[in-house]
Amino acid sequence: MRTGNEPLQARSPLKMRCGLALWGVLCTIAGAVAFVDAGRPEWAAACAALAMVAATDLAMVIRHIRQGPHYQPGKDIPPYAPDQGRNDVFGIRNGTDRRRDTRP
Repeated sequence: MRTGNEPLQARSPLKMRCGLALWGVLCTIAGAVAFVDAGRPEWAAACAALAMVAATDLAMVIRHIRQGPHYQPGKDIPPYAPDQGRNDVFGIRNGTDRRRDTRP
C-alpha cells in the first residue's frame, strides 16, 4: 500500500540481491566440491541443495530485473480512498466501538 511519502528517486535492491545470490551459488558449489573431495557426501548434498535454492533465487531476481520498472501511481493519486465517515458508524475513530462486549 502506498503511504504517499515514498522517496521520489527510490532504487530497487534487485542488483544487490542478484550479487548476493550469485555469491551464494558460488560459495555453495565450492562447498559441495570441497566436501566431495573430503569424502563427506552428506554435507556435499546439503551444499548442493543450498546451491539449487540460491540458483532459483538468482533466476527469479534476473527475471524481475528483465521485467523492468512497474507502474507506480504519481503524487496526485491518493494512497487509498478516503473512508468518508464509514468507520464512525462503528465508533472505531473515537474509541466507542459498539461491536465490543462491554459487560463487566
